[in-house]
Amino acid sequence: MVVLHGRVASGIGDFGRWAERYRDVYAEYTGMALYPGSLNVVLTEPWSLPAERIHVAADEVGTGVNLVPCRVFDRPAFLMRTDRNEHGTGDHPRTVLEIVADVRLRDLFGLADGDPVEVTVGA
Repeated sequence: MVVLHGRVASGIGDFGRWAERYRDVYAEYTGMALYPGSLNVVLTEPWSLPAERIHVAADEVGTGVNLVPCRVFDRPAFLMRTDRNEHGTGDHPRTVLEIVADVRLRDLFGLADGDPVEVTVGA
């Protein structure tokens, strides 16, 4: 089990359209209907994906995506990182966690930019 600590930050707002377009694919891999948006959390140190993860191929969702089960405030969710972001050539550095769930996490937990967040991976 790994516990990551970071702060909420605004993202680029791009996941919503992909979540809707590939709703069925993401549901197949995650077992949940993902909310069309993500929670971005910025860490103080880069974090690399663990070996145990779910990989969704580019031909299924437009770009290779990795999903790692996690918990945010004890709520089931997934860390999502594209292959490009993991390799340092995407929109986000490895200090940014993009977290997806079946609800809008900002609303559920009353989160705003700068709020601290604890993410548990491997629990």
